[in-house]
Amino acid sequence: MRKMKALTILSVALMLTLSACGGGNGNTSSNGSNTTESNTATNTTTEPAGNNAATEENAVENEPVAEAINLGGRTVKISMWWDGKPKGETAGEKASLAKIAELEEKYNMKLEFVNIPFDQYMDKFTTAVLAGEPMADISIMEFKRAIAPIKQGLVLPLTDFTTADNDINKEQKRVQKLPAIGGTEYSFNTPGISAVGLYYNRDLIKKLGLQDPQDLYNNGEWTWDKFMEIAKQATTDSNNDGKKDTWGYAGWAADAARHIGVTNGALFVNETDLSLGFTDPKMSEALEFVNRLYNVENVVKVKSGNKMDWNETNTFKDGDVAMSINYDWNMGDLTFEVGIVPNPAGPQSDGKYTFANTAQNGYFIPKGTKDPQIVYQIFEELQDIPATEEYLGQDWLESRFKNEADIKMAIEHVNGTGRLSIEEGVADFPFFTIMDDVIVKNQSVAATLEKYKSNGQAALDKLK
Repeated sequence: MRKMKALTILSVALMLTLSACGGGNGNTSSNGSNTTESNTATNTTTEPAGNNAATEENAVENEPVAEAINLGGRTVKISMWWDGKPKGETAGEKASLAKIAELEEKYNMKLEFVNIPFDQYMDKFTTAVLAGEPMADISIMEFKRAIAPIKQGLVLPLTDFTTADNDINKEQKRVQKLPAIGGTEYSFNTPGISAVGLYYNRDLIKKLGLQDPQDLYNNGEWTWDKFMEIAKQATTDSNNDGKKDTWGYAGWAADAARHIGVTNGALFVNETDLSLGFTDPKMSEALEFVNRLYNVENVVKVKSGNKMDWNETNTFKDGDVAMSINYDWNMGDLTFEVGIVPNPAGPQSDGKYTFANTAQNGYFIPKGTKDPQIVYQIFEELQDIPATEEYLGQDWLESRFKNEADIKMAIEHVNGTGRLSIEEGVADFPFFTIMDDVIVKNQSVAATLEKYKSNGQAALDKLK
């Protein structure tokens, strides 16, 4: 698959999806020039042609020199819920370690990666910032968990520590702005790959003689109706013993609702203004479809017996299920060939978004961080290392997929098409209650959404 070099895709650099569980989304860097030195003025006095050497010498002598930044041995901390320090096992990790050593000497500082358990992370972040002593100078957070500290004024907006000279504000980026939250940009990260979409068991699809979802997508026919048609055809009882041998779909119902909602232009919470989204008829239409999938057509394999069990995310890997809305980080060690397409388009689809980005992570600079401009500058320079892959995400994608068509699909049609989904980060928001009523208790979608409308709005009002 090394010939995928021809896929040097500019669109990859449009979006990062660092999955908290994904190995391919977070530390991939692209090339870029050093941005720490100030642009210097040159001597523009016209000299005779014969005096070029003297002119150049005078220009160097007169040229302003950028003042070196000395942090006096300070420790600059970057926090995450895993060990973020490169291990030095790959060429890229060795280059990162060399860059760290270079910057430590350049700025007279030490760089420390702080590993804080996930279940303690947000409490420690909030408590430390409120006390005026951030636990780190840069902290990664899930977007959905970052809403509360943002509304409390505990993180700095990008405009507080970046300028036009920073790489993040230039066309060729080693570091990218991440989506705005409530209309303001706060977060940044390096380019990466996030392949959240409809995964399918290509071996089973072929065995059952069904249409390949990728062919349907390429022909502009990949819709909810086609998806349901395949799911029904793939649900079989081949020996008529009353037990299904193969299934059309498997997955966590909560995820299905969010992703199907986005393909129809709706969210539970609108990310742009933090307004209530599930009152939109497009979300009601999406929930009706998901309810039909789980409770009417009965094409879903529920291994645990609980449709709302997160572990149903793994049921697809059993090998007897045709399709699952799933994640690249969950597609390792399969016993069958897997394919990928964007999630099927709903009747109200705008064609722009194909999945709910529930796992968006990004780096934030907490309020109270000393010299945030310098801290951010160091982060940018950390990314200035040689590329070790022929295209972004190559090693990761080649560990997930066996053929180039799937890699191309993941890069060109899935990556970067997520819409920020933040309902889990809103305290007391009735997302799971709604899903339990609709999917587990099989209650009316319309009645359920009306029942919890005031609760949802009250939870959002607390953020304002």
